[in-house]
Amino acid sequence: MNDASWELSTDPARLQLQAVHAWLSRSYWSPGIRREVVDKAFSASLSIGAYADSRQQVGVARVVTDQATFAWLCDVFVVEDWRGRGIANAMVQALLADPRLNTLRRWALATRDAHEVYRPFGFVPVDAARWLELRPDPSQWQAPPQK
Repeated sequence: MNDASWELSTDPARLQLQAVHAWLSRSYWSPGIRREVVDKAFSASLSIGAYADSRQQVGVARVVTDQATFAWLCDVFVVEDWRGRGIANAMVQALLADPRLNTLRRWALATRDAHEVYRPFGFVPVDAARWLELRPDPSQWQAPPQK
């Protein structure tokens, strides 16, 4: 469902990364994330934004992908006042239908509390015995070199 008050765009030039950073830095999955990390992550990913009245960004979703076989759907966020209008679903649907991603063999995502949002798209729990993860100690992260 899309009403006339919002639209989607995959144009990275339209992303309002200052707003996106503010949202993500307060989220449970990336609390305190630095702005330069958000900038770098979005520059290396496919993304979609939702915009109110063609200007104000009210939502975002990002896909980390090789554009051939694998994609990680992440950073799906809609501003609280704009939730319940189908924006997150529309962003996910648009990314799943993106022709640049039509050869993917696997999509993955992680969520603490939105499983029911993704199930209608075909996402199912993973076989935990097959998946491994590495979580480096954040205290070992280094700031990017100064230019």
